[in-house]
Amino acid sequence: MNKVAMPAAAVMPANATSYPQLRYMGGKHRLLPWLHETLAALPFQSALDLFSGSGCVSYLLKGMGKRVVAKDFLEFAHHLAIATTENSHVTLSAAEVTALVDAARPHDTFIERTFAGIFFNREDLRFLDVVSTNLRLIEGHHSRALVHASLTRACLKKQPRGVFTVDGTRYDDGRRDLRTPLLEHFHESVAVFNGLVFDNGCPNQAVRGDALRANTGPVDLVYMDPPYVPRADDNCYVKRYHFLEGLASYWRGPGTEIDTTSKVRKIAKRFTPFSYCKTATAAFDAMFREYADSMLVLSYSSNGFPDLPSLVAMMRQYKRRVDVVSRPHRYHFGTHAAVAPERTAVQEYLVVGQ
Repeated sequence: MNKVAMPAAAVMPANATSYPQLRYMGGKHRLLPWLHETLAALPFQSALDLFSGSGCVSYLLKGMGKRVVAKDFLEFAHHLAIATTENSHVTLSAAEVTALVDAARPHDTFIERTFAGIFFNREDLRFLDVVSTNLRLIEGHHSRALVHASLTRACLKKQPRGVFTVDGTRYDDGRRDLRTPLLEHFHESVAVFNGLVFDNGCPNQAVRGDALRANTGPVDLVYMDPPYVPRADDNCYVKRYHFLEGLASYWRGPGTEIDTTSKVRKIAKRFTPFSYCKTATAAFDAMFREYADSMLVLSYSSNGFPDLPSLVAMMRQYKRRVDVVSRPHRYHFGTHAAVAPERTAVQEYLVVGQ
């Protein structure tokens, strides 16, 4: 493999530095300057962010003036991409926010009844029911996506460790975020996402679907940050963020039926071949093959399976030149004091196929 040092690039776009650092497993927010340095040295005008997740890389690409397609199979991640990457003009008005938080209107009580004693206090759960019910008053999918994005950020900030695999009453470290009502988090989040809205002059798009199906039209570059099989635990985003995925449709979307035997009221896992050793290698190969007409940029980590040499060899079947850029990195979100340092300290790779 070719390990290269990319030339120094221009300063990262100022709007990209404003993107909120969400508590999201595998999120690339702290790596954005490094990603920008590498991406800015490549010749492309359009890009597909294939596993858009928290949305920060799609937003970086938008800030670089590229035409961006952001894709993810999770609905709450899809809303984040609509609100920040696809949306170029729409913001939430003060009147809309006032209508959303109006608890005097009749509202459903599903969240309060279902998650009492599991996540958040009753006031916070009631607030989520109120906004979810009042959302019908908001017109336009960009406006509605801004509401969903703001709820997502609010919930991530208040949930200890940022994941929903644990009872919300545990791991209370006294942070201000854990004391702040969700109503206040929501108001702050609306201001944050309103402030991210800008037009880069391109028809950007957010889509929801299977990463292994190239159905979004031709692009110059495909950025791939798939889940990968870790040495320990698993890579299931539905397990960690089932509450956010259910909230995105008020538990009415397909696959959000609640397992009432689960302590934290999980929804069913969704199969992805990237989650298992037996299927991961074939999934990476299928992904490289599916997007072989574009430049490929794979974001990967030294603690994943398959290993780096295997992935480079696979990519070389479809690309004449494959370069690897690396840097050390330490994970923070979703971890706790008992996690061994060697499990959080890794090498991050960008595997670039041209």
